[in-house]
Amino acid sequence: MISADERQTLLELLRARSVRTGDFVLASGARSSYYIDARLTTMSGSGQLLIGRRALAEIDAHGWHPEYVGGLTLGADPVAYSIAHAAANAGRIIDAFTVRKEAKGHGTGRIIEGNLRPGARVLIVEDVITSGESALRAVHAVEEAGAHIVGVLSVVDREEGGRARIEAAGHGVIGLFTASELLRT
Repeated sequence: MISADERQTLLELLRARSVRTGDFVLASGARSSYYIDARLTTMSGSGQLLIGRRALAEIDAHGWHPEYVGGLTLGADPVAYSIAHAAANAGRIIDAFTVRKEAKGHGTGRIIEGNLRPGARVLIVEDVITSGESALRAVHAVEEAGAHIVGVLSVVDREEGGRARIEAAGHGVIGLFTASELLRT
């Protein structure tokens, strides 16, 4: 379980490292007065420690029991690894995988790399949910591989319709933080 102090520490870390104000064009093409580059937190040692612990606590609170965790590279990768590590520290096994943006043109030609087996229970992760497109691409790839989605978890929900889109596709969503929380001073 993560303490309120650890949650606050993670919130402050995200604010300090990942939130920028200004004029930005998002991947969707929309303009925004702020940008959340969660990778600056998810790729830090302290961020990974706190994200893994917080995510695992939320997964447990929702009664989800994933065997595997992963999502679309690159944003999902450190989130998945932090959860796998936190699970191992808690004496549990949740293995990670990565969904490529497109299948490799050499070797095995796989779109999913790492640990995943057909029939498994899978948690899709994301660093930031905006439109939900990246998470839904990962959901589709995992379902094509024969696994079952238990839900979707993001470090930050930008509150721009992505959560509703994922839920409309039949998947529960956990957002560790919202953009509103990060922008509140």
